[in-house]
Amino acid sequence: MSDGMSGDFTAWLRGRADEQLRALVAARPELIMPVPPHIEGLAARAGTPSAIGRALDRLDRFSLSVVETLTLQPGPAACRDLRALLTRALPHRSRAEERRRAQALDAALRDAVDRLRTACLIFGPDEALLPAPGVTEALDPPAGLGPPATEVFRHHPPEALTALLADIAPGEAADPPVRRLAALLAEPGTVERLVAEVSPQARAALDELAWGPPSGRVAGARREIRTATARSPIEELLARGLLGATGEETVALPREVALVLREGRLHRDLSPGPPEIDGVARDQALADRTAAGQAFTFVRTVEELCELWSHDPPGVLRAGGLAVRDLKRTAQLLDLPEWTAGLVVEVAHAAGLVASGGSVDGEWLPTSAYDAWRIKATEDRWAVLVSAWAGMDRAPGLIGERDDRDRPINALHPDLRRSAASEVRLRTLSVLAAAGPGIAPTAASVIGRLAWEQPRRRVAQRDRLAEFALREAEHIGVTGLGVLSGHGRALLRTFPPYGAGEGGTGAGPAELLAPLLPTPVNRVLLQADLTAVAPGPLVSDLGRWLALAADVESKGGATVYRFSEGSIRRSLDAGQSADELLTTLERHSTTPVPQPLRYLITDVARRHGRIRVGTASAYIRCDDPAVLDEVVADRRATVLRLRRLAPTVLASKTSRATLVDALRAMGYAPVAESLEGDMLVARANARRTEGQPLARGGAAIAPDPDIVAAAVRAIRAGDDAHLARRGPADAPRGQVPRSPSTATITALQEAIRQGTRVWIGYLDSQGHATSRILEPARMEGGYLTAYDETRAAVHRFALHRITGIADVN
Repeated sequence: MSDGMSGDFTAWLRGRADEQLRALVAARPELIMPVPPHIEGLAARAGTPSAIGRALDRLDRFSLSVVETLTLQPGPAACRDLRALLTRALPHRSRAEERRRAQALDAALRDAVDRLRTACLIFGPDEALLPAPGVTEALDPPAGLGPPATEVFRHHPPEALTALLADIAPGEAADPPVRRLAALLAEPGTVERLVAEVSPQARAALDELAWGPPSGRVAGARREIRTATARSPIEELLARGLLGATGEETVALPREVALVLREGRLHRDLSPGPPEIDGVARDQALADRTAAGQAFTFVRTVEELCELWSHDPPGVLRAGGLAVRDLKRTAQLLDLPEWTAGLVVEVAHAAGLVASGGSVDGEWLPTSAYDAWRIKATEDRWAVLVSAWAGMDRAPGLIGERDDRDRPINALHPDLRRSAASEVRLRTLSVLAAAGPGIAPTAASVIGRLAWEQPRRRVAQRDRLAEFALREAEHIGVTGLGVLSGHGRALLRTFPPYGAGEGGTGAGPAELLAPLLPTPVNRVLLQADLTAVAPGPLVSDLGRWLALAADVESKGGATVYRFSEGSIRRSLDAGQSADELLTTLERHSTTPVPQPLRYLITDVARRHGRIRVGTASAYIRCDDPAVLDEVVADRRATVLRLRRLAPTVLASKTSRATLVDALRAMGYAPVAESLEGDMLVARANARRTEGQPLARGGAAIAPDPDIVAAAVRAIRAGDDAHLARRGPADAPRGQVPRSPSTATITALQEAIRQGTRVWIGYLDSQGHATSRILEPARMEGGYLTAYDETRAAVHRFALHRITGIADVN
């Protein structure tokens, strides 16, 4: 883009109202990171390739088509010219439909031009619109068109081009061969004549290249070919200049030829509005209840995972992540498919509930945040998890696949990061919301809608991430029966760019979910067959206690737990006594404790701890010498290499854990003891590590309006100083202002809101107090950004160095 065009764009941008600049910053928040010093800086940053690329990635297919159409025009274009060009790409309909379509096209074009002008991708009045600096280069090639003929044939030898021109347009000309060939191809009649001369096979190849991609690979593309010696269809096209060699094995279709083949249309099939969303009608109330059930189950599964890893944490791989065998084991213990277990692990990690222990041989452990999370209400716990899922920049659906180097992608591994994951996930939910209440859209219609909304995204990655999002949303409880739930819509409202069009009561996802959740119960039904039936979800404390004292036999609407000798011993190993077990059962049972269960508890407790195991390597101690006589006489004890140290003590060279397991296999019920003789609690205290929630991914989050307004004021103030080129103002005379810190901060916040000047005292790097006249712009992170009139520049001031504040007289 020429300097003149850049100057025009800067002048146009400077003439925008503050409200319009705030809209620009809201649409493209990356332009104020950091805040530009003036309008010229803002214009330069808006024209950088990275900034333009981000802005173009946010455009839907119709808006992108408008920009592409404008960039292909030789000069300024009016809205009516754009409308005429876009109309050619619309499919032919009946006369009545044509009128409706014309009205829809006019409305869509006005909205698109307004959005593009707001985002500063185009500028100028409706009668003379121009692409902003850098947009044309960022869109190369636009609309799937190849490069112009001058670019295609730029590196061809002059003698080869002269021979080509002699075949297709004999005659003398003063222009260089490249320019003459480009001029010929720019004439529709010449291209039509040349196309009519080629074979049907060559014409089919042209038609395939016409709508993109406009390039292909051909062996020996730079060989010399004449129309008389051309044999293959590709040679026919190369000999007539309808294709040009851009490399030794690559050819491209010149833009002028493609425009003729497209019959003046820039786009093949254009729709001013998004495609319709196909789906199945469902009962919204039923979908909400189904989603609530899934949400409840997911919360309990995350809690079960954290409890499991509290006592038996898996290790961290050297390259990071969770080993495949540990994921399989976790999936078996949670009774889930591996992909679902991977999702649970990833969401718990994203929510800050699970983190690496941090050591060289680290372990995946629950964090201290888990303890605060698990005491919350179920709906609040779900809100934490689902918000982390929606905003995380990781793709759990890729777990188990292989990377570019044919290595497996593990759960919790850094390779699961995808910059577009959160944006695609939220856009997928917004498509479900657009389908309307009670509609379960098909996956194909959702992907088709995303293709219209995000045409510049990588198709394969976007489609796969969308499929993952649909599957995960159903399992987490955002959707039910494929329908976006009411609490799912409330979740979208917490991400303003994606839920801006959502109405509703304004209630949060937790508030809408709470009435749909089952009420936790604190009672169980004990039965004579040593089982306990939980008629609903148990309160957390009872659920954790029962999971320790019994084994889950079946899940569903009611959970069945079975008591056994092993489960009772597990509770006794954890430090509980028989009386405590019976008291807890009596308190939470709707029926008296059955006699078989009472006998089981007392019998296991009576035998529990009669034998104690320590370390000699290890030793066995028992108050009854006859019991030790039985152990020594047992043939199965030979491998333990036992030796009697005293009538009541046996020593062994095996480890304490091995000795305990061997004695239990022989039918005894030993317990481990410490060197001091105290019984060791086999179920260790829950372990924790430090961790914090992961940052949200690349999803666009609307910037705070106050920050936007402050940034615009700072840019305006800096631009005024830049244009005025005013020198530093004299520092105020008199005593340097001094005021309490709280009053200073409050006064600065008010000055930012009002846009007024203030007089402050400031300690320089040497500790000397100086007077400054400031125009405050924003305050964050312990710093104040403001235009300093006494220095004629924008500076950042440390708040702790400001001694006080006063009004400017």
